Amino acid sequence: MRTVLVTGGAGFIGSHLGARLLATGVRVRVLDNLDPFYDVGLKRRNLGELAASGADRVEVIEGDLRDAAVCRRAVAGVHSVVHLAALAGVRPSILDPVRYMDVNVTGTQMLLEQIQDRETVFVFGSSSSIYGGNTKVPFTETDAVDRPVSPYAASKRAGELLCATWHHLRGNPVACLRFFTVYGPRQRPEMAIHQFARHITDGTELPFHGDGSSRRDYTYVDDIVAGVVAAMEKKKPWAIYNLGGSATTTLADLVRMLEERLGRKARRKVLPDQPGDVPITFADIGLAERELGYRCTTPIAEGLTKFCAWYQREKAAGRVA
Repeated sequence: MRTVLVTGGAGFIGSHLGARLLATGVRVRVLDNLDPFYDVGLKRRNLGELAASGADRVEVIEGDLRDAAVCRRAVAGVHSVVHLAALAGVRPSILDPVRYMDVNVTGTQMLLEQIQDRETVFVFGSSSSIYGGNTKVPFTETDAVDRPVSPYAASKRAGELLCATWHHLRGNPVACLRFFTVYGPRQRPEMAIHQFARHITDGTELPFHGDGSSRRDYTYVDDIVAGVVAAMEKKKPWAIYNLGGSATTTLADLVRMLEERLGRKARRKVLPDQPGDVPITFADIGLAERELGYRCTTPIAEGLTKFCAWYQREKAAGRVA
């Protein structure tokens, strides 16, 4: 039976991926330091759900990516490594760039260094933020990505370069996946859709940056997970893929759709654009479609309906703020 290591497996995307892998019959090993960037209780609940769905096939290692011994134990005997662990968020990275580089760059290099089996597949969770202020849309994998506009974006691009160097020297199959604004059940509380839902339901002021015309390519978490699994199975020697929804939604329309689904009007607090934000993200997913069979099956209207139903259930049960 194969074992897959998921770093950051207690988090939003990682816990969904773990559940999908368990459903296919593999063993899942999670490496997570349970960083208190947001409520650790939410991460422990995610791990509890994983354990409940495959107790005899789930192993959890609590530890830091920058610890060589921890990483060595985590990668031992695994078939694939899906590296999702990172300090997340564009705006927090501007306030603490040194820590972001330490965790996201040094941690990635430490993890790579401990992999000795040349057959181990490595999948790196990158980000659409590396495209910076690119005005050519949609974004393609061949676009220049040498001008990131936040330390978080720079750390993710650095991670891709580390993966490329490691592949060149070692030969292991590597796929770098550029995720475009992932949302869905268990989304981190500080992310826009979750945060907006909280403000709308609580009747508190919703921070509305700019004039509402900025656009994002929102991608439902199940579609992202399907792309990750496909990249693992493809085992192409080296590849970079966009995983997105291949559509854009304005900030104004996003808030309106949330209002409709939650049955309340938002109290908007209009604020200036934020440093590190970009006017648009938009994925060209043609390469992932051709090589991975990737499909975005959940349009934003359907995905928001699913998210809001989850949020209202969790809110009523006191499991989200």
